[in-house]
Amino acid sequence: MAYSDFKLSEVIDSFGLIIHESSQLFASTPEQECSDLLSTILAENVDLAVAISSEKARSEMIISPILLEVRRKFNYQISLFSGVDFTVDSQRGLNGFCDFILSLSSEQLLVRSPVVVLVESKNENLRSGLAQCIAEMVAAQLFNEKNQNQIKAVYGAVTIGTIWQFLKLEGNIISIDLSEYYIKDIKKILGILYSAIAENKL
Repeated sequence: MAYSDFKLSEVIDSFGLIIHESSQLFASTPEQECSDLLSTILAENVDLAVAISSEKARSEMIISPILLEVRRKFNYQISLFSGVDFTVDSQRGLNGFCDFILSLSSEQLLVRSPVVVLVESKNENLRSGLAQCIAEMVAAQLFNEKNQNQIKAVYGAVTIGTIWQFLKLEGNIISIDLSEYYIKDIKKILGILYSAIAENKL
């Protein structure tokens, strides 16, 4: 079993999670300005990625530039990983590859704790990625604890590039924001990602 094999009911039951569904979970999160660089990249890339309509195109042309923008906002003092093996506990199915990981460590050669944000890229509906993202968030929480790096909360996002949905894991409570954020809301998307990291850097 691996992250991608989990169904939503399985991941909730397997790890004793309490699910909390809420719309507007991040409604009060401040927006972050979008740089001219990112604006230009998205203006060039979004329609092309949608036309190509592959997960790889969406990841490379939309998601990566957004996460790189967040890294720039923290003056490159956080690390960003793409398509890395993140095996934490194979016996419990917490193994496999993560599409994107943001860590508070500035080390870039290997994933170090604390891992703060997991981003799961999909090419179809967002719901199909929720279980996998939650499993990765549980793994990050365990990974951080094993490395004596307990942090307030682990965040997750499931995205097709043009639409984003966010999650938060605090203790055993997984909060799923039922609100979807579209690429036109890029300042809000950046704000949520920025706040997730800033909250844990304090």
